[in-house]
Amino acid sequence: MLVSSSSHLLILFLVSFAVSVSSVSVRRGTPLDITFDQSDETPTYLWPLPAEYTSGNEALDVDPALKLTVAGNGGGSAVLRAGFDRYRGIVFKHTGLGLGFSFMRKLRERLVSSVSAYDVDTLNITVHSDNEELQFGVDESYTLLVPKAKDSSRVTIEANTVYGALRGLETFSQLCSFDYTTKKVKIYKAPWSIQDKPRFAYRGLLLDTSRHYLPITVIKQIIESMSYAKLNVLHWHIIDEESFPLEVPTYPDLWKGSYTQWERYTVEDAYEIVNFAKMRGINVMAEVDVPGHAESWGAGYPDLWPSPSCREPLDVSKNFTFDVISGILTDIRTIFPFELFHLGGDEVNTDCWRSTPHIKEWLQNHNMTARDAYQYFVLKAQEIAVSKNWSPVNWEETFNTFPSKLHPKTIVHNWLGPGVCPKVVAKGFRCIYSNQGVWYLDHLDVPWDEVYTAEPLEGIQKASEQELVIGGEVCMWAETVDTSDVQQTIWPRAAAAAVVEISVSLFYKMKIRPLFCVCVCKERLWSQRDSSSKNVTVTALPRLQNFRCLLNKRGVPAAPVKNFYARRAPVGPGSCYEQ
Repeated sequence: MLVSSSSHLLILFLVSFAVSVSSVSVRRGTPLDITFDQSDETPTYLWPLPAEYTSGNEALDVDPALKLTVAGNGGGSAVLRAGFDRYRGIVFKHTGLGLGFSFMRKLRERLVSSVSAYDVDTLNITVHSDNEELQFGVDESYTLLVPKAKDSSRVTIEANTVYGALRGLETFSQLCSFDYTTKKVKIYKAPWSIQDKPRFAYRGLLLDTSRHYLPITVIKQIIESMSYAKLNVLHWHIIDEESFPLEVPTYPDLWKGSYTQWERYTVEDAYEIVNFAKMRGINVMAEVDVPGHAESWGAGYPDLWPSPSCREPLDVSKNFTFDVISGILTDIRTIFPFELFHLGGDEVNTDCWRSTPHIKEWLQNHNMTARDAYQYFVLKAQEIAVSKNWSPVNWEETFNTFPSKLHPKTIVHNWLGPGVCPKVVAKGFRCIYSNQGVWYLDHLDVPWDEVYTAEPLEGIQKASEQELVIGGEVCMWAETVDTSDVQQTIWPRAAAAAVVEISVSLFYKMKIRPLFCVCVCKERLWSQRDSSSKNVTVTALPRLQNFRCLLNKRGVPAAPVKNFYARRAPVGPGSCYEQ
């Protein structure tokens, strides 16, 4: 094939240009969203903070053609590959735009592949286990190493499971920052050595789709944003007294309790949500709240109501009631593989049972009070759940009313106030912390710092009892939220439950000022708790503001941090990093 001299010249020009663009010298400045200067006093803008880490003072360029190499038994995981592609899209969203750049990059890779103009061109991930089962307590630990510029061009992540590797990818993505001056992605404060693991195995967010229906796309957006804060359980409060939007094949009329026929979730929808969450290392815990909060069930099956005029709690006197519960749990067991299942049990007003003639007669025949019937109902529902290999989770009223009768596998979910988990673990039960005074996101007047400083282990001194607090959960009840405002109500306050501050100043009091600032942080749900520093405005606020801006950059409409009322718009012009 003959090539004209003009074509030769064009090719030579393109090659020369590709090489020259790749080797432009870089100004060692740093953007606002990673660090404000290069001094040792600079906070580390990672959220949540790793358990242990060291950092340096170098700035590295990251190749937009970043390659993935894998090792270990789990290196070939589809979860890992998808995670890498997802995070590469986040990190390099400002680079590679347009056909021109893509062409130039590919040309450079082919013709000058032996010459690397970047400090980092490879991400090596080692996953030791090929087990992709996502269950409670899965190992989410990882190590992340970013080398000095001249030592290696390879960043490494090592984890026992693919889900630990996903957490490492999130941290790596937060270390990367786009420099708008040089138009390159950079890692500041290298070299990094990070050893990380969560403090609690359960780090949850409750999402209520009964009070307001949320489309699948919105639920997926929320799940995606959860992964950025390393939350790992979506507590899906699917149904309540207001609506029953879920398809149950065994009892197909149940979803007649939905608001409309267009505000429903099919079995396939539920599968899709669970699988989407799994790809991000997030379990989905479903909730079927009984015997209260269940009026919507009767829209399809009126016999579940005590009477047409008295519609909840569910009729305790009929076997049909428990047949329906068993049918629901049987149908959805294959959809929700997570070993925890929430049975509710809260806010049960038994007046209907006492006033409805046939239930009143049943109570008398069984020598039961309404309180006894409440216990009977909860325990029978627990038996059904346990028979399907679930560990039952119940709201704290069940423990407050009949603690000695609960199934030994019960996990008690605190919500009414402080001081409950200490009582629960003293009885040998496990506990989830969700004190409504600080971790109910629909309480719009709870400021970020109160969310941040809440401590799930408060009042628990024995190590054996502390281990029974499996974690905590922020709750997004939906009476006043829907698609239009749910994410700005969740974020950024939900992220405040994930970490606590470290005291950078502590190292200077100890006169530790080496090249690497060594920081061992303490935590809430992921990060470790630090008792040495109480000034969260200094140690945490700038990082939370930075994380809020990171969420915004990733398309999450997180509200300003410092507004008195959550989810409100900014009060005036200003930088994202100062609101």
